[in-house]
Amino acid sequence: MAAEIGQFTLIIALCLAITQSVIPLIGAYKNNFSWMAVGRTTASGQFLFLIISFICLTYCFVTNDFSVLYVANNSNTLLPVYYQISAVWGAHEGSLLLWVLCLAGWGYAVSIFSRSLPEDVVARVLAVMGMVSIGFLSFTLLTSNPFERLFPAAIEGRDLNPLLQDPGLVIHPPMLYMGYVGFSVAFAFAIAALLSGKLDSAWVRWSRPWANIAWVFLTIGIALGSWWAYHELGWGGWWFWDPVENASFMPWLVGTALIHSLAVTEKRSTFKSWTVLLSILAFSLSLLGTFLVRSGVLVSVHSFASDPERGVYILAFLAVVVGGSLTLYAWRATQFSSGGRFDMVSKETMLLINNVLLVVAMLTILIGTLYPLFLDALGLPKLSVGPPYFSAVFVPLMLPLVVLMGIGPLAKWRRVPIKELFNKLKILLVLGVVLGIVMPLAIYRDTTVMTAVGIAAGAWAILTSVFAITRLIAKRDSSTSVTKALSKIPRAMYGMVIAHIGIGLFIFGVVFTSAFSDQKEISVKFGEQIELAGYTFNLKSVGSVQGPNYQAMRGTVDVHKDGEFVTNLYPEKRIYTVQQNPMTEPGIDTGWFRDLYVSLGEAVSENEWGFRIYYRPFVQWIWIGCLFMSIGGVLGAMDKRYRTLTKTSKQTTQTRLSTPVTPT
Repeated sequence: MAAEIGQFTLIIALCLAITQSVIPLIGAYKNNFSWMAVGRTTASGQFLFLIISFICLTYCFVTNDFSVLYVANNSNTLLPVYYQISAVWGAHEGSLLLWVLCLAGWGYAVSIFSRSLPEDVVARVLAVMGMVSIGFLSFTLLTSNPFERLFPAAIEGRDLNPLLQDPGLVIHPPMLYMGYVGFSVAFAFAIAALLSGKLDSAWVRWSRPWANIAWVFLTIGIALGSWWAYHELGWGGWWFWDPVENASFMPWLVGTALIHSLAVTEKRSTFKSWTVLLSILAFSLSLLGTFLVRSGVLVSVHSFASDPERGVYILAFLAVVVGGSLTLYAWRATQFSSGGRFDMVSKETMLLINNVLLVVAMLTILIGTLYPLFLDALGLPKLSVGPPYFSAVFVPLMLPLVVLMGIGPLAKWRRVPIKELFNKLKILLVLGVVLGIVMPLAIYRDTTVMTAVGIAAGAWAILTSVFAITRLIAKRDSSTSVTKALSKIPRAMYGMVIAHIGIGLFIFGVVFTSAFSDQKEISVKFGEQIELAGYTFNLKSVGSVQGPNYQAMRGTVDVHKDGEFVTNLYPEKRIYTVQQNPMTEPGIDTGWFRDLYVSLGEAVSENEWGFRIYYRPFVQWIWIGCLFMSIGGVLGAMDKRYRTLTKTSKQTTQTRLSTPVTPT
């Protein structure tokens, strides 16, 4: 019964999406308030019915309803309840239902939190989001129905992919999808502005907090995916430039460019056409990522499906969205005003170069990801593009980006004298270089030129960010206390500073981990001691352990340093009961400044096992940096000017409702 209800509510949601995409748009054209208001109602209804559909699928999993094909393929009676719930989005059909639920959730949020905006704007935005919903709901019902019945019902399920039976995968996909789909809001605002012909800066101000929040979700999602790969795959790494990893990283890069471009357009009314283009590109790359993950063109531990029919549908949908958007963009291109003028040395220039570098970095990743696919499609010899390529082309682009990231916040709008800028930054520049040289020598008594440059870049990002705040405090008058001065600083400024500090911490983690990691892969007998990075590892025993749906061999490893006990590690080699897939669960001792990481290999003899040991310095700083970035993005979206309904907004609403609107 739950499956039938779930499928029926999906059909109702599709009908509401069709209504949402048509009626409000006609209302905006005819300046009919009642018709425009339909958008809010249908967005709320669509979200409600998709929640019901999602609950129905979750109920099927929790109750082990193996008459539902998707449940039978991805669950099992032995699977713990929390993994039964995460299995709802553990494969293609359920993850697509989660996708449309997230999309409907964003639409509902726009309908609720945009009541201060002109009704015709909200109507167009919700109509565009409704069109996107139509595409994905149709895709779900026609090719990826999670409620398809299995006759006769299976006696037992095939179990969830063991790779996905990890806490990180419980929350990683929802965060990632909220980021992917979140860019549909910025996309919808851009398309709504193009439809109306009102290409002023107002839509940018309305769009900016939504873009920030989407970027935050995508940042968290990517970070969780990296954390999962580090903890689950047993290889000791955190990023491998896997094609599906790249598929999520590309919209993040363009999204980063977008939130900076939105700031310029809002403040100076310039970069308007560029900002619109970035809004289209960010969401288009999210759709491209969906195609890569679900079409079967890529082989990856992250990919969901290998059905060419589904891939063709998504590719066609991508072509319609991108082609239609760019056609509309070209049609309205003549209406873009040039905006304010600025000199070569100015905040605008810094942010423009920032944008260009981010987009070029995205293009290098796009080429590296798709080039092997083109060769394969043309029947040419296969080519593997891996970490060496990405490191060679991506890292050099990031260095000038980090340099500009430190200069930009301290530069003035329109024009800043080079001498004035240099005087502000010279001490920080020297201090950054000194730290780049001294830190690795002080900690590890070793360094290279590239290591010193990397550490200097991280220090530069942190120092300039802190200086940006202290400079504002120093400008206060003598009667203002430090506390009051801090309270007057906009949240957006705090957000920028914290996010940039996060990038600095991230750089520290990447550089130290890359330069000073150590590892050994050997066979070890019980009681044998292995030395690595000043630590002594002693394999005490390996014994059998019974899990809820797996059988494991668990090792016990004692770790000492300078004769003192540090910790016990318990790496496992698991065999899952149903699928009989072997999985490695590493034992990890996490610290602020280093991780000790042990993976258990295969048995060599009764008393000897394969053994991999990793020493990973500062690796946790990678995810701490991502956390700082996310906090910064949230603060930026919570800035007071996005939460206050001004008289201007009210007047604009009244004016738009009483004045004929430019035809769409």
